[in-house]
Amino acid sequence: MVTLLTGKKGSGKTKKLIELVNAALEKSNGNVVVIEKGQQMTFNIPYAARLVDSDAYDVQGPEALLGFVSGICAGNYDVTDIFVDSTLKITGTGAEVCDRLVSGFKKLSASADTNIVLSISAAEEDIPAGVADCVLK
Repeated sequence: MVTLLTGKKGSGKTKKLIELVNAALEKSNGNVVVIEKGQQMTFNIPYAARLVDSDAYDVQGPEALLGFVSGICAGNYDVTDIFVDSTLKITGTGAEVCDRLVSGFKKLSASADTNIVLSISAAEEDIPAGVADCVLK
């Protein structure tokens, strides 16, 4: 399952993401991975979650992000949840890329049996209609 956590900058997406990470850790029988741009959440994410800085691996662009997340799933069969904070900053694009990203992540989510949550800094009305069903209400 792919879920989009949307809202403009300063709307509380990161706080909600941290709450979702904590909830996933409580129910997960595997690994929970959090991908961020920079090292902003080091003290906010519990040690039980694997925190990964996309900048440390030079992840740039939507295809690179999809490949990076695919590699995480391929390298560890028991990843149950992946959270990506600041998705559009990592990809260096705008909300128009959501269609491509969600399509790729849906395929990955189904094949790897992994829940994927993407934090998108954009108003809900800026999100393409094709992925509106993925937006967290």
